[in-house]
Amino acid sequence: MRKKYLKLFVATVIISSPFVFHSCTEEDDVETIAIVGIAQDPSNFKGEVTNGQVVTLDATKVYVLNGAVRVKNGGKLVIPAGTRIVATAGVESYILVEQGGQIYANGTPASPVTFNASAATAGSWGGVIICGKAPINTGATGTTEVGNAAYGGTAATDNSGSLTYVRIENAGISYATDKNFNGLSLYGIGSDTKIENIAVVNGAEDGIQIYGGTVNLTNIVSVSNADDAFGWTDGWTGTASNIYTKRRASGTGNTGIKGINNTTNADAEPRSNPVIKNVTLIGGTTGEAQAVRLYAGTYASFENVIVSNWTDGFSLESDSTVTHFNGQSKIKDVFFDTNVTHKMTAKATDGSDVTIQASTYNEKADATGAGNQLASPAWAIGWSSLQ
Repeated sequence: MRKKYLKLFVATVIISSPFVFHSCTEEDDVETIAIVGIAQDPSNFKGEVTNGQVVTLDATKVYVLNGAVRVKNGGKLVIPAGTRIVATAGVESYILVEQGGQIYANGTPASPVTFNASAATAGSWGGVIICGKAPINTGATGTTEVGNAAYGGTAATDNSGSLTYVRIENAGISYATDKNFNGLSLYGIGSDTKIENIAVVNGAEDGIQIYGGTVNLTNIVSVSNADDAFGWTDGWTGTASNIYTKRRASGTGNTGIKGINNTTNADAEPRSNPVIKNVTLIGGTTGEAQAVRLYAGTYASFENVIVSNWTDGFSLESDSTVTHFNGQSKIKDVFFDTNVTHKMTAKATDGSDVTIQASTYNEKADATGAGNQLASPAWAIGWSSLQ
């Protein structure tokens, strides 16, 4: 049978509401282009982007996030450079992209896409959550705590869209006992999803948390977040390069990087095993903390790392994690500042101390980390909030 293909023509649709137009090209692989619904009133931005809809925001407007925005399977949310989204509904304000949905939030260094809250304090709103179909190790699929959305699967190259030059501020609100949003949560995201030049600033929980998947990240800033700056669990096997983190000066914040394989089965497959390169981890002035904590069976490799102002540099925990790193040269070219008390520690699963072998890591006095040693990297100046 001969297949028929729908060829979309270039069109501009203008409506009388304060929204918008969408230009359609052959790249839009949907049969119906819908310019309706949630973006028509920027002062009341909430609702769903449904299958077949492409909703494009207007960068000249400020969008007031009065509730949740959910991008459903087959829907696309397009956020142009310079767009501002301001949350006002606390725990009810968040962006959730479901499996099969896509978000395209593409800013520039001069005009980043910004997510913030009307109350400019940490934990004033939820955050951004994206769910994909890439493999995880907690089951064939999982369900997010926030929004009960499915994630995970077998599509390693799944594409949830792209985020570039995006700043997320004051997110991480608590929504139940011991349950909080993160600034940016990536659930089972595939390798065709683009995550580059992302800043998560002054959140009340983790800056960026990755739950399995194969996504690769580049140029990440996570500063002044109250919990971990950057973390993974559930079988993440992607890469991350150019990561700059800075703890609050008060000492609030648990780790610079926290890596986990699976908290209930340390040897679950696929095993978390990311490649991490070009990292600067700056601690606070008080309080004990770990710059990098790796446990519950995670693997990884590290190269070109700056560690400054932490009690512990690298902390290895659990038998399989310690075996992967100890004596294996998986941690290369690290500069430990003089204010790091313990460069590396290791503990077996039973909590007993393990002797660190000399070939576990090597030091490099002129390591550059995220690009500029202890100072803000050039690629992050301005758009990320760093100066």
